[in-house]
Amino acid sequence: MKPELNLAAQTRTRDALDLAPRFTDHDAQRLNRLFEGASTAEMLKSVIRDRLAGELTVVSSFGAESAVLLHLVASVDRSVPVLFLDTGKHFAETLAYRDELVTLLGLDLVVLRPDPDDLAKRDETGLRWSYDPDGCCEIRKVKPLAKALARFDASFTGRKAFQARTRANLPRFEVDTSDAQGRLKINPLIDWDASQIEGYFIQHDLPRHPLIAQGYPSIGCSPCTSQVLPGEDPRSGRWKGWDKTECGIHKPGLEPFL
Repeated sequence: MKPELNLAAQTRTRDALDLAPRFTDHDAQRLNRLFEGASTAEMLKSVIRDRLAGELTVVSSFGAESAVLLHLVASVDRSVPVLFLDTGKHFAETLAYRDELVTLLGLDLVVLRPDPDDLAKRDETGLRWSYDPDGCCEIRKVKPLAKALARFDASFTGRKAFQARTRANLPRFEVDTSDAQGRLKINPLIDWDASQIEGYFIQHDLPRHPLIAQGYPSIGCSPCTSQVLPGEDPRSGRWKGWDKTECGIHKPGLEPFL
């Protein structure tokens, strides 16, 4: 049975004069209650096939664990667009892994790139990451993604609670705090642990990111990603030496802790 939600994206045409939010915190809370106890696969089938969240997309870094969410979504509907931010700073291994998964899973890949004018004005040398990583992420990730997401009502993320303390209490459904239009952010794997991720890789014979074996459990842009020692937080190799834990797409401290 479908929930009686205030799903604005399904009930009215969005145009320049329609400023009401797509979703509210109340909508997100009701979705969390509706799918409490449901498996990830069951939740994804309902959300995608019944269009409970309107126009959907997946935002993927094609990192260490990305294959799991991509496989789950593709198993329901391969036509869900997958947004990938080509920052110009990725490891060559990540780009090769992306292409491998796109072919294997039949994904509808949409590649996003930073605005050339922004790069010319604010990062002409390409070294902004070395003295202003937040500014670099804004140019190369946050702004291109915000522009691309404007046409979607909800996006799937691959965040998991075990990855970092800043993600420990996130819900499955939340309203994107960076979007004034009330876009929904869906975290299907938020309650998965490392053993479940590993089991899914084995069960479905999914390929691994080649950098995992070299000590990179969390993989972002090459200048800002370091190897991680055994026992360390999986994301401790991201922006090592900086007081920074997220690129700006996800903002610790602003998520709804339900």
